[in-house]
Amino acid sequence: MRAASWGLALALACLPASAMTPEGREFLEIARRLEPVHCDKRKLRREIALAEAERRHDAAQAARARFDALGRKPETARLEARLAQLERRISDGKGGVRDPEDLEAISLQQRQAFYRCE
Repeated sequence: MRAASWGLALALACLPASAMTPEGREFLEIARRLEPVHCDKRKLRREIALAEAERRHDAAQAARARFDALGRKPETARLEARLAQLERRISDGKGGVRDPEDLEAISLQQRQAFYRCE
């Protein structure tokens, strides 16, 4: 019985999320919450580029207006601002936060989010 609980504790300790810094975990949580907004923005960027290439200025302008409206929501703006702060801390290592486990987990989440959006 004791060996089984010890093995479970060891397995839990090896989980990637447990090795992350608090900033890394917060980054992943905020990015997960913003995923639908980022997906919509990605689709609108493509729509804008296509409309501009086809010289459909009214369609491009309408898509830009929808894009801008996404960023004006107070909750979205607040989360994106916090995400930007965390990204700077995680990516440049200021404050001693640069952690390979954080960067690996964030990269994986971003790739998965990209393919879910397609």
